[in-house]
Amino acid sequence: MKCLIAILLSLLIAFGGNEFAFAQTTSQNSVQNPAISLTPEDLKQMEEWQTQAFTVTSKGDFAAAENYWTQILDKFPDNPAALSNRGNAKVSQNKLESALEDFNRAIEIAPNITDPYLNRGTALEGLGRWEDAIADYNRILELDPDDAMAYNNRGNAYAGMSNWEQAIANYRKATEIAPTFAIARANYALTLYEASQKDKAIREMKNIVRRYPSFADVRAALSAVLWAEGKQGEAESNWVAAYGLDYRYKDIDWVKNIRRWPPSMVAALDKFLKLS
Repeated sequence: MKCLIAILLSLLIAFGGNEFAFAQTTSQNSVQNPAISLTPEDLKQMEEWQTQAFTVTSKGDFAAAENYWTQILDKFPDNPAALSNRGNAKVSQNKLESALEDFNRAIEIAPNITDPYLNRGTALEGLGRWEDAIADYNRILELDPDDAMAYNNRGNAYAGMSNWEQAIANYRKATEIAPTFAIARANYALTLYEASQKDKAIREMKNIVRRYPSFADVRAALSAVLWAEGKQGEAESNWVAAYGLDYRYKDIDWVKNIRRWPPSMVAALDKFLKLS
């Protein structure tokens, strides 16, 4: 199964930022399930579990994060934020089918909240269900036409279908809405290269690196494309920076199947690594 960039970045999104609306949703949940009775001590414990879940997530321990969200859901089974976040923890462990169950339940409970649709979309992409993922991103954009992440992820899904024109259009829209959305800009540049707009792609990559000099993804991309252009010195300089920031770019399988660069970019990096 192929995961994708949104998974890799561990964009674990809780409703309203990192706050968990226990107090606000307790009464509604109790109406849905009168058997649930949460004491102040229960709420305090769940808030502690939530904090611990985000802490271990930041350290990459997604199994522990899943366990914390499960403990919360044992006490508060119909909280959509907990379900969505547990789904994210499962996605990061490549437990995609199980994650879909959590996202489906979160959407059933809160059909007008965008986060579970975004998270479910990433899981669907991981399963290669591109059209289903696009449907989720379309739903987000019905609810919030200015959701830059939805445009970026819809671009990812179109890229998965090798529909490069639609991918470019969505990445461009994401950057128009959020000009500092660096990963969308990177995706835009990489896809321009795939669509044979190489000069424009290289200019965009250089602009990104000037603004974000520690952005390993674009440093690695520049290494590949500049080498292909015969600019070995500049290519190797960018590679030293890229590899120092993130060694995974030396792993072509990771670049191809996890980061999911477009085929032309993967081929260019593979050639650079073999010849440099």
